[in-house]
Amino acid sequence: MADKFVKARGIVKRIAEGEALVCHKAFSFLGDVDMDTGVIIAKGHEHEGESISGKVMIYPETKGSSGGCVVLMSLYKMGKQPAAIVLSKPADPNIVEGAIVAGIALVCEPDENLIDLIPNGVMVKIDGLNGIVSWHE
Repeated sequence: MADKFVKARGIVKRIAEGEALVCHKAFSFLGDVDMDTGVIIAKGHEHEGESISGKVMIYPETKGSSGGCVVLMSLYKMGKQPAAIVLSKPADPNIVEGAIVAGIALVCEPDENLIDLIPNGVMVKIDGLNGIVSWHE
């Protein structure tokens, strides 16, 4: 199997690698995740009960308020933050601020629909410097 890659818009210029956590709906750090443990607590969420710690979160867009930034900072202090965030749509300023403070690689607006392309659980590398999302199938 070959390595696959897709160009995206690099926002937080970091490089990270981790297991893909692919979410098909918008995600909110405030309310959808426990800020002490990094476990998804949103009732009925496709990944309810799973940890986001060290994962490459791939989802359409951020939902909710500016509190997501605070949650990302809290997760960072606990060592439970995701390794990277990949958004299908443009990144809102609050998620960008949280990712910067928590040292999370962030890209958005990929050239292809990564939610359909990347299987949940595969290892994914995010290059926020060059705007590249790569994985091995």
